[in-house]
Amino acid sequence: MLPPERRLGRVMELVDEGKYFTLHAGWQTGKTTSAQWLAGHYNAGERYRAIWVDLETAGEQPEPASAFRTVLNKLDKIVTRTLPDVGVPASRARLLEDPETAVLFYLQDLAARAGRPLAVFFDEADGLVGPAMVSFLKQLRDGYLDRAQSPFPHSVALIGRRTVRDYVLTQEERVPLRWLGTSSPFNVSAEAASLGPFTRDEVEELLVQHTLATGQRFEPEAVALVHDLSQGHPWLVNALADRVVEHDLRDRSVAVSAAHVEAAKETIILERRTHIDALVARLREPRVSRILDAMLAGDETGGDVLDDDFAYVLGLGLIRARAGHFEIANPIYREVVPRALAYAQQMQIVDEPAAFVRPDGGLDMPALMTAWQAFWREDGHLAAEGFGYRESGPHLMLMAFLQRIVNGGGRIDREYGLGRGALDLLIEWRGARHVVEAKLRRRAGTEKDALAQVARYLDGLGSTRGGSCCSTSGRSSRGPSGSRRGRARPARSACT
Repeated sequence: MLPPERRLGRVMELVDEGKYFTLHAGWQTGKTTSAQWLAGHYNAGERYRAIWVDLETAGEQPEPASAFRTVLNKLDKIVTRTLPDVGVPASRARLLEDPETAVLFYLQDLAARAGRPLAVFFDEADGLVGPAMVSFLKQLRDGYLDRAQSPFPHSVALIGRRTVRDYVLTQEERVPLRWLGTSSPFNVSAEAASLGPFTRDEVEELLVQHTLATGQRFEPEAVALVHDLSQGHPWLVNALADRVVEHDLRDRSVAVSAAHVEAAKETIILERRTHIDALVARLREPRVSRILDAMLAGDETGGDVLDDDFAYVLGLGLIRARAGHFEIANPIYREVVPRALAYAQQMQIVDEPAAFVRPDGGLDMPALMTAWQAFWREDGHLAAEGFGYRESGPHLMLMAFLQRIVNGGGRIDREYGLGRGALDLLIEWRGARHVVEAKLRRRAGTEKDALAQVARYLDGLGSTRGGSCCSTSGRSSRGPSGSRRGRARPARSACT
């Protein structure tokens, strides 16, 4: 583990300042572990009393009466365990007579008897929904504004995958908040703190701990690849290292190489560990698919995509904002998304990898792409409709076909993103690299544009050979504004 204070410096400053704030980060980045450590750290000292409260089981209960019964039960349990000398409020049974003040009065009572300033960490706070969420935030706001007259927690942190301004997702939920004069449900929030990913040096620091404990060394290239593949995501960093040293390479006298890390990455993707499975389960959600569909096709999002959709997908940790644009959060997710979406179709493709291997062991790319065109015209364009990703179905079908063949001895790197206009695929096969650029044919000059993009990509790689694959999806084309117009065209594919 890294020293928690290093990641939580700003959070601890906000507690010292008596602020109410959100602590947000993506899936399995250490939010809960950090909040539990903070509560224990403060209770072990002489300055604060603190409680960590998990609100997950109160989620999906929109009615305040049922949601706050769960919240108060959770408060009772954690107060009894961590603050036994303080104890639960004597009037606890009466608090639920008015759910709209239950949390407010409970925290007032607890703060009055705590003996020291009280810090409260509400975990999974963004899981509350509907009227329960609105009431919960309003009660915290009322307590905050009245702190000079009535005891209330010194500092409150709302922990989840979203900032507080993104808690309200529907116009209906905003209606009860209009009296605030703002669309924010909680305008006393000082700021949104976050848990950043590990730096390259921090990844090395973690791996060196393994070396000091066991003597097994990570080669510099392996350290760099762990950071590159994970982009410092805490769960992915640990999953890659754990897979190598606890399963694939238990001989501590052998150093961990980049090849071992690459193999671990493939295993994690194929095994669909709980973390990966949880992300995959989100891919069919409309708020997620509207963004990822456009990313995979290289398009811009349509008018039905809202800022809240981007906030939601950012909160999941699937995408990130970098250098002024949105992109998939890390190379592992960049592979997981298309491979998960295309897996069922990939497993039904009958072409065998051996048919495209030349006598010298190289990959016969012209034959492979010719086979793809035949497959697309016969069956692929119909199968692509089954993905549920309307715009990127042809791209997903191409990746399913190539993955089926390349699994026999190679790998595929993918580059895709909003507004890029294309999907770049780099096939690595036994030391050789092959570039394929996929585009949807929307106008007469698509192939010319694709070849120009391939040339630029090849220049960046220092390669001389590559190709483009331009397909129609059998659906109507888009007009300049993104609206559909015209009649559907027959599906076809041209690869150069």
